[in-house]
Amino acid sequence: MTPHGRGPILLSRYLALAWLALLVYGSLHPFTGWRDTGLTPLAFLEGGWPRYWTAFDLLINVALYLPLGFFTTLAMCRLPGSYTGAILATLIAAGVSFGLETLQTWLPARVPSNLDLACNSLGGLVGVIAGQLTGPRLINRLIALEHRLIAPVPHAELGMTLLGLWLLIQFSPETLLFGSGDLRYLLGFSGAVPFAAESFVMIEASIVAFNAVAVGLIVRHLCARLSVAYLVVPLFLLLCLAINTLAAAILVGPGEAFAWLTPGARLGLPVGGLVLLVALALPATPRLMLIALALMATTVLVNLAPPNPYSAAALAAWRQGHFLNFNGLTRLAGTLWPFLTLPYLLVSTRRH
Repeated sequence: MTPHGRGPILLSRYLALAWLALLVYGSLHPFTGWRDTGLTPLAFLEGGWPRYWTAFDLLINVALYLPLGFFTTLAMCRLPGSYTGAILATLIAAGVSFGLETLQTWLPARVPSNLDLACNSLGGLVGVIAGQLTGPRLINRLIALEHRLIAPVPHAELGMTLLGLWLLIQFSPETLLFGSGDLRYLLGFSGAVPFAAESFVMIEASIVAFNAVAVGLIVRHLCARLSVAYLVVPLFLLLCLAINTLAAAILVGPGEAFAWLTPGARLGLPVGGLVLLVALALPATPRLMLIALALMATTVLVNLAPPNPYSAAALAAWRQGHFLNFNGLTRLAGTLWPFLTLPYLLVSTRRH
């Protein structure tokens, strides 16, 4: 944990950088087909109102840049001058959107739009205003909570950033519940295990249980006391399930809200919960070893698992709803998460 109350500032910087990386990926995905379209890079600024648009698409474009403006404002709230951080954060959000829209000129699969630029900039501005209005009070409260709830472990802010990315992954209803580390779509190979109902249930249950244990123990690693962990860990896992439910209901359909509650999930969740009940009380070193083993095991299982029958239907619904960009963003976060978390475990063990 960073001394002298700088933890929340550092956490804001990590979150701003992480969100920026995700925006870049989501805006330029799939990164293929680059070519000269014959248009000038700034031609989109003179374009008229798009022929096809929905109010929901506009709201998404606003919402995607709101966190960037908010986190960047908090990250720079200690700069000299009352409004220096807010002005810089506004310019950064608008500049990022402008740069990404310009780059889309060379991607035939993407259509740069001045309306997108306006919505993104508006979202950044709304985030900046929220950060400017709530920043000082929020930072002070976070500093107080940091001293009461967060353990004095190295790079605790990185751990909290990884947990934030984990929450983002839960917005992808096409993946297995708590599934992460799936390299197959990047490397172009399929699961090694042929689909069979019984084996799929066991693989899915194992993935759910291993990831529940790993994530729960990471939360425990960041908690100052065991009593805090026994309260925060279940709440965090319930939040993950709530996000899965909400994402499926909004992005796929209300009737699919609880599609994640498969036979494998119904088996894996209680098993993971029982393991956590004991593992939370373990000393730090065994806990960290168990996290690493669980992450490695679940990554292997995710890549061996047969295709998820629900995945194709969910992705088809996303295509109809124009959520391919968001899908690419959440899938990237899910793919990289265990490979980012394992190095974090190494740097966080320096005092153990």
